[in-house]
Amino acid sequence: MSRGNTMTRIREALIRCGALTYGDFTLASGKKSPYYIDIKKASTDPDVLEMMADEMARLIQLQGLRFDRIAGVVLGSIPLAVALSLRIKVPYIMVRKEKKDHGTGKLIEGMLQQGDRVLMVEDVITSAGSVTDAIGTVRAAGGEVSEVLCVVDRQGGGEQRLGTAGVNLHSLITADELLKRR
Repeated sequence: MSRGNTMTRIREALIRCGALTYGDFTLASGKKSPYYIDIKKASTDPDVLEMMADEMARLIQLQGLRFDRIAGVVLGSIPLAVALSLRIKVPYIMVRKEKKDHGTGKLIEGMLQQGDRVLMVEDVITSAGSVTDAIGTVRAAGGEVSEVLCVVDRQGGGEQRLGTAGVNLHSLITADELLKRR
């Protein structure tokens, strides 16, 4: 399946499930936007979640990406990490943004061993602030991160920021592709 076919499938699914909305929004990056991509709406629909995992698996194969663990950042990308893990049979870890003051207080849940190659999975990337922080957490715990896979790249500087950190960004669809008119 070509990039064009993947992009069309993702675009149609996100629109169909109502994940793309227009209005006046403030993003996690603090930037203002006339549109919002609510991947949580998409990832709570089992058909759309399965399709996103299938497309991620296909992209991984096409790009020849190799890794020992999948990582999702709590909360938004966890369903994607789980679905992809189930699809390709690679274990996943969950990365917290901050330590809890109860339980074990870990920033990473799941098994991560020194030197494990980790594929970071993210829902939407704008400036890549959240995923960059998560990469730092994984690296501090001994994991190696050189690849991030997201559903939507909003093209807000995230790819450049990740590049500076020595990480490649792969996306199923870009904002330009998602927003283009038929």
